[in-house]
Amino acid sequence: MLQALKGVRHLNISAMKRAELSIPVPWGQLRGRVWGPDDGRPVLCLHGWSDNCGTFNTLIPLLPKECRYVAVDLAGHGLSSHRPPGVFYTPPTYVMDIRRVVDSLQWSRFSIIAHSMGECSSAVFSSLYPEMVEAVVLLDSYGFFPIDQKKMYQPMRQGMDEMLQFDKQTAEEKKRVYTYEGAVERLSAANPSLSEQSVRILLERGLVQVEGGVAFTRDFRINLKNIIRMTLEQSLQLHSGIKAPMLVILAEDGFEKLFVGEDKNVFSTIIQAYKDRNHKVVKIPGDHHIHLNNPEVVAPLVSDFLMTKVLTQPAKQAKEQTSKM
Repeated sequence: MLQALKGVRHLNISAMKRAELSIPVPWGQLRGRVWGPDDGRPVLCLHGWSDNCGTFNTLIPLLPKECRYVAVDLAGHGLSSHRPPGVFYTPPTYVMDIRRVVDSLQWSRFSIIAHSMGECSSAVFSSLYPEMVEAVVLLDSYGFFPIDQKKMYQPMRQGMDEMLQFDKQTAEEKKRVYTYEGAVERLSAANPSLSEQSVRILLERGLVQVEGGVAFTRDFRINLKNIIRMTLEQSLQLHSGIKAPMLVILAEDGFEKLFVGEDKNVFSTIIQAYKDRNHKVVKIPGDHHIHLNNPEVVAPLVSDFLMTKVLTQPAKQAKEQTSKM
């Protein structure tokens, strides 16, 4: 796959199973990991907010060996470069990053496995570029995170005010140094659904050695309020543009309990839209990071879906983009 992985460096083919990759982007690089044979059916794996591609470390080895899995540290996460100063992290910019990644990999058609934050970018990408996406798996996520139209503008103002305050902080104020065990405690407290083993897996790419200890690699701007939101109507419109078969895996103690709250009816509408379009929706016991904590619960569902919807189907090349795209 050396030729196919144009723009990818540090790829140890002899080791196979798992290798590092680096894709150049205008502000630096997007880093990640690669599993699987050179000629495997391509699958792009996208992690959740504040995580990194290590979130797939335990799941991918249990999935079909006929696929080529590329898991990416999204911008501002893991080992990938932070966006330039003064720039927001928003869903459209992550969608553009997906486009950059697959262009660099020279993938014209591929599948997606996405968790949490990665689901929104993957769903929007699948709607904008339906000819490029073979199949989509959402791990404890709804694909869209709509907001009441009456509340659309409050996040914009809040996010802008937060960015202004962040810009005023000195480099010393932004720098937070921990011991390794202190970082473990910090990540565990912020993500109670993570097992201790899962915390340590994420910290493999989530920490960097600095003077006096370690610091988190993620850009703290990812914590600022998202200034670009969609209404339910906009979400459903994009939803209708997705042509690929989808598998939506929801954890009983996961996303819904963590994030939905008063918007439960909104997300019920989105789930019903999946069912109405004959996509598969499955609810399983577990929490938001079930795919990382207990991958043996998730792997059979994902494997069966990939085998049925991808591996038993002939590979097709994406058609040329239409003017609509």
